Amino acid sequence: MCWAYLTRQNIGPSPIFLRRNGCSARGLLSSGRAVVSQISSNPPHAPTMPPRLNIWSACQALSVRPRSIAQWPQQCAAAQARGFANDRNTTSQRFPDQNASNLPPFAISLSAQVPAASENEIALSQLQMAAYGLDPFDSKVDGHKFGMPDLPLPRDLNHKHRYDPVVVQITKLLMRDGKLSKAQRDMAMILNYLRTSPPPKINPARPLLPGSPAPSQLPLDPVLYLTLAIDSVAPLVRMRAYKGMAGGGRSLEVPMPLEARQRRRTAFQWILDVVNKKPTKGSGRAMFPNRVAEEIVAVVEGRSGVWDKRQLMHKQGTAARANLNHPQLRKKGQ
Repeated sequence: MCWAYLTRQNIGPSPIFLRRNGCSARGLLSSGRAVVSQISSNPPHAPTMPPRLNIWSACQALSVRPRSIAQWPQQCAAAQARGFANDRNTTSQRFPDQNASNLPPFAISLSAQVPAASENEIALSQLQMAAYGLDPFDSKVDGHKFGMPDLPLPRDLNHKHRYDPVVVQITKLLMRDGKLSKAQRDMAMILNYLRTSPPPKINPARPLLPGSPAPSQLPLDPVLYLTLAIDSVAPLVRMRAYKGMAGGGRSLEVPMPLEARQRRRTAFQWILDVVNKKPTKGSGRAMFPNRVAEEIVAVVEGRSGVWDKRQLMHKQGTAARANLNHPQLRKKGQ
């Protein structure tokens, strides 16, 4: 029954194998019992049992080979001695028991080679602070890269005022229906268009503000690009009408000076009027910002019609400057 079970389970040797090799079942009774004991402890369907075994592999699997237990090595003293070059810990803290017999001799020699904080690093840090324009020997700056702010803090130091004032004003002028996030996205697209555009070609007949950088430097600073375009085309005066003061029901036109924010607002409103009159080239989020950026580039290059509006406004102001001495205005001023 033993050999029949082994043969049926494809584990033991078949009778044909025994007859060919001149073996008898009585001679292999001891090995057969060992195989049966292995089957009882580890069934044939277990994943550790191979699908087919012969008598030699069964005996080899059951053989016991004594082996010494491998011991894990302890942490090397060199690994304990690792640290940074500017570590202020003493070698006695790294090796609290240097005189013990369990430390190898190379560990003691390694601890003596660990360098302390050198004066060169302190000198380099002082030179770096001096490069930032700070006093390296100031007690307020010690431990800080840029130093502590002066107290009391200024009133305009607020997170809401972290952007350039021109960018904030133009963003508010771009806003429609209170959608500030959309206006900020449009402003980001405008600045990105100015940054990636080629250098503009300046028209000598319509120059920019005096002291402006070279045209090749404008795309490197899109905020300066935008500010220079708006300030160059911004009018200096506006015309104010006094009704019925000129006589016969006519209004008296008087030029009035503008502040910086008023000049920029008027110039950008002119730019938006030109942009809204142009036909659209398609649809999408980037269509309107791209048209505004193209008009800003045209203003810098002198191709925009905003220059004509500025020139007309200045002509009207020059022609009506005599109205500033009108007697009605003098009485009103008194």
